Formats: sequence, structure tokens, C-alpha cells
Amino acid sequence: MIPEDNRFESDPSDALPEDPGLPDGWYADTPDAADEATVDRLTELLRAHERAGRGWAGAGADDVLVEISEHGVAMRENVVVRDAGDRIQAWGSVHDRAEGRMLFVHVVDRDIDERAADACSSTLFAWADAQARAVGEARGLATQQIDSGSFADDERQHRWLADAGFDRVRTWWQMSRSVEAEEAELVPDPSRWERKGVVFRRVERQGDGMPDVADLRAVHDVLEGAFTDHFNSAEETLQEFVHRLREDPGHRWDHWWLAELEDGEAAGALVGTVSESATGPDGSYVSYLGVLESARGRGVATGLLRTIIADAASRGRDRVGLEVDADSPTGADSLYRSMGWGTKYVTESWHRDVPVR
Repeated sequence: MIPEDNRFESDPSDALPEDPGLPDGWYADTPDAADEATVDRLTELLRAHERAGRGWAGAGADDVLVEISEHGVAMRENVVVRDAGDRIQAWGSVHDRAEGRMLFVHVVDRDIDERAADACSSTLFAWADAQARAVGEARGLATQQIDSGSFADDERQHRWLADAGFDRVRTWWQMSRSVEAEEAELVPDPSRWERKGVVFRRVERQGDGMPDVADLRAVHDVLEGAFTDHFNSAEETLQEFVHRLREDPGHRWDHWWLAELEDGEAAGALVGTVSESATGPDGSYVSYLGVLESARGRGVATGLLRTIIADAASRGRDRVGLEVDADSPTGADSLYRSMGWGTKYVTESWHRDVPVR
């Protein structure tokens, strides 16, 4: 359930030791989403973090606002570290993602000296530990997982994560596929088409533009069922699921699809988003693709992928991206590669279990 008040410590002073070990005059603070200079600075830090880790930057102000704006306040908390001149030099964000799982974003300026950077990093990790205990206690857990990440080539981030007691647990291939205009004809109609007894259709919308609740529940049920045996699967309520996905800057209701068998039972689902670009055509992104085990081998995943490719082409987009577990037992990467996807960059998951009590 989405709580009325978030489960985190909102005051950094309540989540940090009296002396967190920062340089003289430096201090922890809560970022103000209404302050344009703050959003600009956090965007600058995030883009520098991306350039250092993978060679190029893609984040924008919307990605920052997802973390710090009032829209996400029920499930997120943020902290920044400011230097003696009040300039933000580090940023941490936590997300109460699902039962037992807390996501942690950790960003430190790339240009400050090593000693100050290490102090900022230690402060962010201490703050995250306190937040893990707070959210774990609120959920009634004995242990709360912190799930953080890094780019595969970011050695500075790896060192900090390892020093803070995190274990590298998974590798993810971030894949992309180019889209050609003629691929709009890849399926008869992305809104609804049928192949070999499987119907592929968009989630239905009501008169007010909101999606049909039964369809939303069907998507959620399919994805919960399809990912039960996958790495680090965590049960998420329908309310949490919808709330979280609506926070994505690229969220669009007309990017949700269901695959149904002859009896009308949902067999697969795909949730897509828009990857906006300031320098060229937008792209589409596969946020979730799941097929129930009972329906595998019937071309459901292939049909859903063909649908989002055709939809992207019809919208004038030039690519479709997705993420795949490098160690996936389903061998999903073989399907993606056979359909034209290639790895663009690699990320890693790092976990730490925090005792709550």
C-alpha cells in the first residue's frame, strides 16, 4: 500500500551521526524541488556521473524531479551534501520500492578532491543505512535490502560500494535496437492484432482517458507471475506498481499492451515508455515484458516485441531499448539478439542487507 506519509526519516540530522565526517563547513541538507538552481545542479551532477561511468550523458531535469519532487514524496527521500559555499557536491536518493527492497542512488561530484569525495560518499552510505532501518521498521521487517547500482566501468563507484559492505550480485545488459520507418507495417495494427490464436492489444482506456482497471490488474498479475522465479523478485501491490510506473517521465498509458489466448486469459504483458531526446528523434523503451510460463512457446514475447517496434516506427521513433539480466535462466537475450537488439552498455546491481532490529 502507498502510505499517507513516507516511511523514511525526512530530516537528515535524524538519519546521520552528529559528526558525519565531512570537511569543515560542509553539511547535509534536503534538496528543494521548487528551486531551479537545485534541479539544475543535480542534473549536472547526474549527467557527469553518467559520462564518467559509460561515456555519455542521457539524464535530464525530469529524471531529477522524479526523485525529488512532491509527486514521489510518499515513497522517496533525498539528501544533498553542500560545501562551505552552499554548493551541492553530492546527492543521495532512496526509493521504498517494494516489500524488503529499497533502491539507493549515490552521486558524488567528479571534480572535487579525493578526500572530500570519500567523505561525501561515506555520508551518503550512512544516511542510506539509517533510511533502510527506518523503512524496514515501518514495514515490520527484520532485514532491509539496499539495492544500488553502478556502470560496469565505474571503478570509483565499485570501490565505494565494496568498502560500504555491498556485494556485486548481478550484471545487466542495456540493449538497443534501431527502428526503420517501414517497420510500422511489422504488425497489422499495434492497437490490436492476432497471430496463431494470440490477441495482442493495448490496455483499454475509459472515457476520461484512464486505463481500464481490469486491464491494469491483468498486466500486474501477469508480471508478478512471470517474474516470480527471477533474480531479486519482490512482491509489489497493484497500487505500488501503478504509482511507481506513473512517476516515470516517459510514462504513457497507450504504451501498455496485453497478450491474450483464445479464452481471453492474459498470457503476456508489455509496459513501454518514451525515451525522449533533446537532439534527435525520441525512442521507445521496454520497461517490462513478461509471459506466463503456461503460455511460453507460443510466440507471445515475440509478438509483443514486434508490436512495440511497429508502434515506435509509426510514431517516427528511431530505436527501442530494454534491459536484460545477463544471467537470466530464460535465455531472453537470445530472442532479443535474434530480433536485432545489441548491447549498448552494461550496469551492475550491488546489494547490502541491513539488520533492522
